[in-house]
Amino acid sequence: MPEGAENVPVIVYFHGGALSGGKKEEGEGVAARAIESGVGFVSANYRLSPGVMHPAHIQDAAAATAWVIRNIQDYGGNPTNIFVSGHSSGAYLATLIAIDSTHVGAHGVDTDSIRGAIPISPFLYVEETAAVRPKTVWGTDPVTWLSASVTNHIRDGLGPMLLIYADGDADWRKDQINRFANSMRAVGNEKVEAIEVPNRHHSSLVFDIGADDDQIGKLIAGFINESSSSDLE
Repeated sequence: MPEGAENVPVIVYFHGGALSGGKKEEGEGVAARAIESGVGFVSANYRLSPGVMHPAHIQDAAAATAWVIRNIQDYGGNPTNIFVSGHSSGAYLATLIAIDSTHVGAHGVDTDSIRGAIPISPFLYVEETAAVRPKTVWGTDPVTWLSASVTNHIRDGLGPMLLIYADGDADWRKDQINRFANSMRAVGNEKVEAIEVPNRHHSSLVFDIGADDDQIGKLIAGFINESSSSDLE
């Protein structure tokens, strides 16, 4: 948390790793930039495949988000100004939490506390991604793949979202991100934007966030400043 934090907005962040690897310490660079901007930061682990399969990952991410909403005021955070974010597979989890209220709602938490989402280089359409990924994550049933996807949750009335990706990201990933952003806007979500960041690839987008030519630190800070509520509700 920023020094002397009082009623500050907070990012709940999930690491990448294809839902099969990674750890919460990978969020330290993003955390440092957030704190510089007066934003609190919680980086959460979640169970990984092949030890578990969907929906365990999103269940853990939702539990972590609900914990933050319930407890972050004790640490100087504003429980009505929670932003979900992550990188790669963690960004996919953050997106699901933002657009499908059942995940956090299962913990009896008011989803209105989530002010916005900042997915960084996510995959989104699981019915496409799972077909070429290890079947230890989502299994082999296309019905399960679709249920794990964003596809059936695109609707009007969703909160602000800033999707960030690298110019060096794979074409299929860029396509999914821009297709999702366009679909979200098409049903009435005007505050959804997808931004391509130059001179970066999939990993360096977050792991070089401390570099002099970084752009996403400012993008994230600006989005949170624009989307935050002014006080506790």
